[in-house]
Amino acid sequence: MSLDGLRARLIENLDPVADWTPQRGPARSDYDLNPGWRPAGATLRAAAVLVPIIATNEGVSVLMTRRADTLASHTGQIAFPGGRLDPGETALDAALREAWEEVALNRADVEVLGLGDAYQSGTGFLITPVIGWLTQRPETTPSPDEVAEVFEIPWEFLMDLSNHRRDSLERDGLQRWFWAVPYGERYVWGVTAGIIRGLRARLYGDDSDIEAAASEDAA
Repeated sequence: MSLDGLRARLIENLDPVADWTPQRGPARSDYDLNPGWRPAGATLRAAAVLVPIIATNEGVSVLMTRRADTLASHTGQIAFPGGRLDPGETALDAALREAWEEVALNRADVEVLGLGDAYQSGTGFLITPVIGWLTQRPETTPSPDEVAEVFEIPWEFLMDLSNHRRDSLERDGLQRWFWAVPYGERYVWGVTAGIIRGLRARLYGDDSDIEAAASEDAA
């Protein structure tokens, strides 16, 4: 994989950061696999996550976190650094701030390449993925109140559709479907997996061969 080719592909296919507005609607959601569950007229709370892509000569990976076991919601789930927007913030502001607060990721180390598809969660958030590019592995320190662990998953694994699957659970007697991208003992699912799948579709389409696309990047 050519790092320059991948970076160019990201810039070409992402939305410019300057195009973000609070009115930017969701392109994907938890309801894509569960259309009958979509609430009518829901008011969404703005949030953002940073998707930190670490690109070095050793390979390309994505930095992720496991949420602290002491949190009141989404305990122990795998996520990108992020959270809700503070008053007056943009999605970029919030993503970089949250990455610093959660894992001490220095914003000076992150080149922001653009925005992925806004995602509507079943918990009422409109989440903007901010895609960052790092040319060296960062030093991170997880905030113990929010993050139990910081780790990386290889980029090619996340972009390989054969690693994406539809799983389900029962809630109130009904079956709820969601995307999952299990990686060893890591179970990436729900919003995080949906954002990964949306980014994959932006870059390579829903059905394209990842190896052929990587060859194009190297050209």
